Amino acid sequence: MNSIQNSEELRGGAIEQLEKARARLRKVEIQTDQYLVNESSDREREKLALMNSSYQNIEQKENSQNERIRFEQEKTLNQVRQRFFQQALERALETLNNRLTNELHLRIISANIDMLGTIKEISD
Repeated sequence: MNSIQNSEELRGGAIEQLEKARARLRKVEIQTDQYLVNESSDREREKLALMNSSYQNIEQKENSQNERIRFEQEKTLNQVRQRFFQQALERALETLNNRLTNELHLRIISANIDMLGTIKEISD
């Protein structure tokens, strides 16, 4: 009978230890799940941060490239304008020189001398 009683006590102790082990196992499982969830969340946050950083870098490069393109367009447009005005002035000078005869040239010089004389008389 003693041995049955000892067996029952051992059995009770084993069951108690088994319950404690199951409780510890549940606690570890819960902690593991929480760790995995947190680790997964951390990875997702890191992934999102990396994606946002990459997007910002791409956006900055696009803006820089667009600014460079606008600068080159403006530069080219100014060069075209300058060339256009230069050609217009050359044509105007050529036309003037072709139409300006010696007689007309002398009359313009004479008219300018007369104007300067008038200006001098007014200022005196």
